[in-house]
Amino acid sequence: MDKAAAKKRAEELRDLIEKANRAYYVEAQPFISDKEFDNALSELAELEDKYGLDTKNSPTQRVGGEPTSSFPNVEHPQQMLSLDNTYNEEELRDFDRRVHDILGHSEFTYAVELKFDGASIRLRYEDGKLVLGATRGDGSKGDDITQNLKTVRDIPLSIEKDVPSLFELRGEAYMEKEAFIRLNENRDEQGLQPFANPRNSTAGSLKMQDPREVARRPIRFFAFDLLIDERDDNRTHQSKMELLKNWGFPVCEHFKVCNSIDEVLETVNNWDDLRGTLPYETDGVVIKVNEERFYEELGSTSKFPRWAIAYKFEAEQAVTILESITLQVGRLGKITPVAELKPVLLAGTTVKRASLHNEDEILRKDIRPGDSVVVEKAGEIIPQVIHVVNPDRDNRPEPFKMPQECPACGEKLEKFEGEVDWRCVNPQCPPQVRERLTHFASRDAMDIEGLGEAVVEQLLNEGLIKTYADLYDLKQHQLIPLERMAEKSAQNLVEAIDRSKEQSLDRIIYALGIRFVGKTVSKDLAAHFKTMANLIHADFDELVGINSIGPKIADSVIAFFKNEKNLKLVNRLEAAGLNFTMEETENLSQKLKDKKFVLTGTLPTMSRNEAKELIELHGGSTSSSVSKNTDYLLAGDSPGSKYDKAKKLNIPILTELELLALVEN
Repeated sequence: MDKAAAKKRAEELRDLIEKANRAYYVEAQPFISDKEFDNALSELAELEDKYGLDTKNSPTQRVGGEPTSSFPNVEHPQQMLSLDNTYNEEELRDFDRRVHDILGHSEFTYAVELKFDGASIRLRYEDGKLVLGATRGDGSKGDDITQNLKTVRDIPLSIEKDVPSLFELRGEAYMEKEAFIRLNENRDEQGLQPFANPRNSTAGSLKMQDPREVARRPIRFFAFDLLIDERDDNRTHQSKMELLKNWGFPVCEHFKVCNSIDEVLETVNNWDDLRGTLPYETDGVVIKVNEERFYEELGSTSKFPRWAIAYKFEAEQAVTILESITLQVGRLGKITPVAELKPVLLAGTTVKRASLHNEDEILRKDIRPGDSVVVEKAGEIIPQVIHVVNPDRDNRPEPFKMPQECPACGEKLEKFEGEVDWRCVNPQCPPQVRERLTHFASRDAMDIEGLGEAVVEQLLNEGLIKTYADLYDLKQHQLIPLERMAEKSAQNLVEAIDRSKEQSLDRIIYALGIRFVGKTVSKDLAAHFKTMANLIHADFDELVGINSIGPKIADSVIAFFKNEKNLKLVNRLEAAGLNFTMEETENLSQKLKDKKFVLTGTLPTMSRNEAKELIELHGGSTSSSVSKNTDYLLAGDSPGSKYDKAKKLNIPILTELELLALVEN
């Protein structure tokens, strides 16, 4: 395939992928499978890389580019004002009265729409291409997070329809409730602090320095305003939303034009009842004068527009009895106190349990069994105990005190310096074993087909295994008596376990379930240490010398391998024949030994991956950012900021020809 044919094919793939994104995220009518979508994206990325095709507005940008050290400030051409809040019918009627008083007539309507509880952002399009994405900031200026927002699949990178040469829109980035719960579960598995609510997790994700990490977060987007310079006295908020939807932007389906404040209030009450059934979090309703021609006359205060207001829903609460406090053991040993409640109806569901987070939180709120407590769904999702109703009641039990031993295995609990959580560090603790086994067999770890939660539960209940090392001792005849486990399926499972011995070292490290060690860190550890033995004996200084490893991860890795029970399990895995050595490609030479390269721009004949492979084949290494430790910058066309930084640090800058000369013969 020549470059012209590659360019044509790339355009076809981009068109297919953008249409598929819109069908899935905006229209909820997917027309290709996930596998077909992934194959198209993979083919496009390969073509762009191999032939040096422009990728600025390509769907491949949604996987995220290189990290940035800071976000530049951008001025908003039109101030992003926040909305004044109301909390009851009387305040909403006051707003209506003020609008009537200023305009002196009733020749207007109200546009009513749900208020999303996320992060407000601004998007700018020029000639149908996304050129800027920014946070709201202080309303006058915000942070340029364009590369991060390009990873959000709801946001079109380009628009093929007839659109103005320049326009801006505003919208809300958010997370759906189920996605937020899964994100927190994943963070808890990695030993990280869960996010308090979807709003915080969305805002925090958008300000991450690495767009590749942002791409892994389940961020969605709704557009709620369109800004066009051309004046149109017939333009309404409703017509703008219809226009945005036609251009391919997602807009909220819960939108209504009301002719009076009474109709507005009726809509507000209906949506208050509806909110518990929505897949995303909403904290109220936005009411705007629908006709844009009245905005200038209505004006604004220094903080709020006078033509719009937000009605905030009250958080739904209920009072019930806290019957007892139980302890829950997580996969990595975290002990979470749980309030066992007398069942109570809250936000459309029956709540029986609520997290009490940790010992400090219980003592701060002085929560004790038998108390009447106020329960609220934090962010309409997670039940939590707000406060005690009757702290002065007679015969209250003593204040809560965390036990010294694990409730599941009886081992002594530990609290690490600087943390609020107590942990059980026994790798053979039954609840941990169950979760660790499921993690060990998962697709991103050892990928043992057929070893799901139900089978793990059976194996544990029958006493066939106690740790993940025991899996490699299982025989077919032991499995056949299990429920729904015939001779063929038993044989398939034994073969799947045996095949897992061939998994790479980085997958094995990830499968061990070391706290703070996710997939990316596992790959970096495997690439650096090459063997499990080297990793086991690594010291703190060597660990923190790896780019992705900080002090917390280093301490966690050292603590894991210092534990005799963990070491015994790892030794059993090695004895079972697992691959404890990183497979390496034999170098062609050592001409670039110990030399660190950074790549930037488009090279004449090689892709970046090909150049990186060439450097590594001759003993060199590559990094994503320029620093004083960089030996060479390999630069092609349109090199960007790395080129400027390299010149400032007097780092030698090579062309592709000069690199080839270094490794000649």
